[in-house]
Amino acid sequence: MPVLAAAGDLRRDQDLTARELRLLLDLTHDLAGHPERYRDSLRGSYLALLFEKPSLRTRLTFELAIAQLGGGSVYTTGPIGEREPVKDVARNLERWVQGIVARTFTQQTVDDLAHWSSVPVINALSDLYHPCQAFADIAVLERHFHRLEGLKLAFIGDGNNVAHSLMISAARLGVHFAIANPPGYDPRPEIVAEARKLAAHGAKIALTHDAEEAVRSADAVYTDVWASMGQEHEAFQRNVHFESYRVDEALMKKAARNAVFMHCLPAKRGQETTDAVMESRHSVVFDQAEYRLHAQKALLLMLLPASGANS
Repeated sequence: MPVLAAAGDLRRDQDLTARELRLLLDLTHDLAGHPERYRDSLRGSYLALLFEKPSLRTRLTFELAIAQLGGGSVYTTGPIGEREPVKDVARNLERWVQGIVARTFTQQTVDDLAHWSSVPVINALSDLYHPCQAFADIAVLERHFHRLEGLKLAFIGDGNNVAHSLMISAARLGVHFAIANPPGYDPRPEIVAEARKLAAHGAKIALTHDAEEAVRSADAVYTDVWASMGQEHEAFQRNVHFESYRVDEALMKKAARNAVFMHCLPAKRGQETTDAVMESRHSVVFDQAEYRLHAQKALLLMLLPASGANS
């Protein structure tokens, strides 16, 4: 299967065209089923992994993806741009590696790296977007339901980076998206507006403060932690505000009969969801974790200029 290179960086989900997004999903599924076809596709390519935030899934799946495709990686942690300007970091790295994977506190850091670097920069999480998570999640939905157009995805919780990326990518593929959150924790209005502009195949985006309304007849119910990394000082207040937004068995019964439960992990069982839901027949959370590996392989094959795949 030939791999067509996408243009530029992946700073946010919408940096991929609709055609490239469809190619990414097709390639993800092929990599999941036939990883041996792509074993040496990144031979001679090296990537720098810059992580300001700790990680299990993102770090390990990127390291494994690069290694399984025949490439190599180097990893560093800590604030980017503290010891020297981001523009200097970017221009050092471009002399050594073929790509940069950045997990940052702010979107501005990702944008600055991309601006100053001549090699592709991949957003592995910022305060506004988490495209790698969304691409894997959408692929899991398509694998489970054998379609995307017309499905309904309900997100219960903070209007955060995961919600933003899911909203954009789901709507572009014809998936209806509903989000329920407490007042004051809404997704960014400019990102909602962009998602509605990009929506295809009649996909609708609904915002509500009523969890049952969002979940009603949903094919997938998604949640995330109430306080993300960097928001620990807000944890007590958020726990109070989000108490009625827990995804438990009663809420799951409002969804479609064959609905799946999704979570990007790590999960705080007993807070945003229950152990019973996490371990239920509805749960596909570990499929999501697996597909981070496949989706990120696909992304690397599309973005790295030296990459290619065996037929």
